[in-house]
Amino acid sequence: MKYRLLTATAALAIMGSFASSTAAVAQDRYCLQGRIWGYPGNCQFASYAQCMASASGTNAYCGINPRYAYARRYRGYR
Repeated sequence: MKYRLLTATAALAIMGSFASSTAAVAQDRYCLQGRIWGYPGNCQFASYAQCMASASGTNAYCGINPRYAYARRYRGYR
């Protein structure tokens, strides 16, 4: 019984790690930047509109997350 519970817990942990990694990729494309936030800033926005809505009324602006802006694109050789 103890081994079944351990196996089920391990399987749920593995499945949960796959689900969270795909959701995290889409959630940090844009960063709220400014004097308060520093650089790269608060990078939790999936769209530019979400970031601009949070920046509205403050002394902040939105930019692309440097992790995506400067990521290398690997292409296979032909």
